[in-house]
Amino acid sequence: MDTLDKYIIVGLGNPGAAYTKTRHNVGFHIVQLLAEKQGAAFKHTSHLIGDVAQVSVHEKKVFLLLPTTFMNSSGDAVRRCVDYYKVPLDHLIVVCDDVALPLGTLRMRTKGSSGGHNGLLSIEEHVNTQFYARLRIGVGGPGSQDLADYVLGRFSEEESKIIEGIESKALEVLKQWMKEGVAAAMQSANSSEDLNKKEK
Repeated sequence: MDTLDKYIIVGLGNPGAAYTKTRHNVGFHIVQLLAEKQGAAFKHTSHLIGDVAQVSVHEKKVFLLLPTTFMNSSGDAVRRCVDYYKVPLDHLIVVCDDVALPLGTLRMRTKGSSGGHNGLLSIEEHVNTQFYARLRIGVGGPGSQDLADYVLGRFSEEESKIIEGIESKALEVLKQWMKEGVAAAMQSANSSEDLNKKEK
């Protein structure tokens, strides 16, 4: 298969039951949902140091990756996956949490700094560029709470409902990215952000 027909979607998070449904694992959860809706199961792939599922979306071969390295070393798994499956970096997208965005907001970018996110920083270091797509999921800020405690904490019942409401849109954006390209997907993802700005 031509490399133009292959994509990688990475969900960032920490492995293990202790981190399930934490704010920092929202990227994990959305990619797991995509696999579930496509009827695919993840299998641990030791040489890629991650759990990998393969799905077909709009006739594209899509590799879903959940690094099992823990967040701060996610880039190692991403680099290995990109090299092993021979996927160009413009066909890579990373789904992650963002404490700088209001809860339930989506933001998609094709490049940028890590913004203090250790998972994105690790990826940047391993792929040697800031030019890769990322879909950020707003989890709200910690306020006076310690940042590490906040991102490793779980959503409240009310917050969970908001996150559940944005998950379907996130999946639509990912599918649109593969079918229509990054510009169309960015417009869809960022529309809620633009609306929030107008309302302020």
